[in-house]
Amino acid sequence: MTEPASLSAGAEQTQKKESVATQLMKHEKEVGVPSNELGAASAATDQKEQPTSEIRRDYVYSSTGRPEKMDMIKSLLTDQDASRNCELYLPSSCSAMESSEDSEEDMYRDAEEIEREKILLCETSSSEYKLSVSPEMDIMEYCTKEWRGNTPVAKRMRKGYEAVAQKFASIRRVRGDNYCALRATLFQALSQASQLPSWLQSEDFTMLPENLLSKYDWIKQWQLKQKLGRKMGEISDEIKEYLLLLRKKWKNISEIKGPIEKQEACDKLFKNEEEEYSLYEALKFLMLNTAIELYNDDKNGRRVPVFSWLLFARDTSSNPCQLMHNHLNHIGHSGGLEQVEMFLLAYALQYTIQVYRLYKYSTDEFITLYPNEPEEDWPVVTLITEDDRHYNIPVRMCQETML
Repeated sequence: MTEPASLSAGAEQTQKKESVATQLMKHEKEVGVPSNELGAASAATDQKEQPTSEIRRDYVYSSTGRPEKMDMIKSLLTDQDASRNCELYLPSSCSAMESSEDSEEDMYRDAEEIEREKILLCETSSSEYKLSVSPEMDIMEYCTKEWRGNTPVAKRMRKGYEAVAQKFASIRRVRGDNYCALRATLFQALSQASQLPSWLQSEDFTMLPENLLSKYDWIKQWQLKQKLGRKMGEISDEIKEYLLLLRKKWKNISEIKGPIEKQEACDKLFKNEEEEYSLYEALKFLMLNTAIELYNDDKNGRRVPVFSWLLFARDTSSNPCQLMHNHLNHIGHSGGLEQVEMFLLAYALQYTIQVYRLYKYSTDEFITLYPNEPEEDWPVVTLITEDDRHYNIPVRMCQETML
């Protein structure tokens, strides 16, 4: 279904948005998956596709006026439905989620793969394992080490890594905490930065905390580094410091001309935990600012990208206040980025995030772009994920690919 490019700013956009929401609700009822099984649905569907879970491949229009595939909505449904299990304004139960994931994943993983994941988790949580981004290693050597089993999952992962190896020679493993999506994206962006982005040069950039707090009193409940109950002024000043640090580090690294020296500067930054985590808090606040802008644009009848409808269609984030309380405040603490929030991160940074989703190998979603209709002048960063939860970094683009 294709709609005209010239849409009215009011009724027709509202009708289109309601149509998307209706499709989501209808799909949810047809599939009939119990809510406690949705947490691992994305991995489970990789093993057994159900015809009833397919969504008709309609087209809707993005903010650029170009058609945007509805296929992406299919992969976002799992995250949207799973988030409904969260209680508003309260952190979700990590132990319950972990037990659910373990019980479902164990159904199709062999003992060797389960043990491999346990070893990886132990390494990640070890006090000695403090590297945020590990040194690079050959991508197929890494694959052979990590995926030795003969299950369908292991075979698909190896095929996925073989496809990535056609473009990139090496991989760098990213520390597996709840900041990994932010860490991988920022590391890649800084590693290839050649100039300061225009939005970082804006005079109003460092005034964002003060300006938003003057309009939205609820932002004083923003959670920073597990510290609660700050006064409004304290929050504003601290976030401003993080934004200034982001601008300073981005500017310094972008001015380094030599690729080796630039990489060394990035490695040094991501070994400094205090500065590193301050940068992630800056990114989270930029995501909140972007969400507020999109929400207000939609309410005022302006065109917004499709992911914005999905972002605010969730029961746990029907407005920016709920998004902050139930999602952004938990990133890095009790949860990471969901699929729809990867779009938000891309818009906040004005970067296209290209992700090799290895468990989607041999499908149209193997290489996913956030946003899926990117702006032509946005730089591109590339990540790898095996499960849409943890992200690693491919490096050393093959010479043929560069040419």
